[in-house]
Amino acid sequence: MHPETHLALHHARTAELQAQAEAHRLAAEARAPRPELRTRVGWTLVELGLRLAAAPNNPKPAVA
Repeated sequence: MHPETHLALHHARTAELQAQAEAHRLAAEARAPRPELRTRVGWTLVELGLRLAAAPNNPKPAVA
């Protein structure tokens, strides 16, 4: 392969990879708020589960 053609292919591939990396970076920034909500919901569910596990197993009978 001719050296100039080879160099041109490397430059084209480099530009393509940089564009993909930039697109990935922008997509990752757009998704950033989502894990925060996911984390809060997850910890809320953990807290709820711990409360249920700590609840007494034999509730008091209802007064009739």
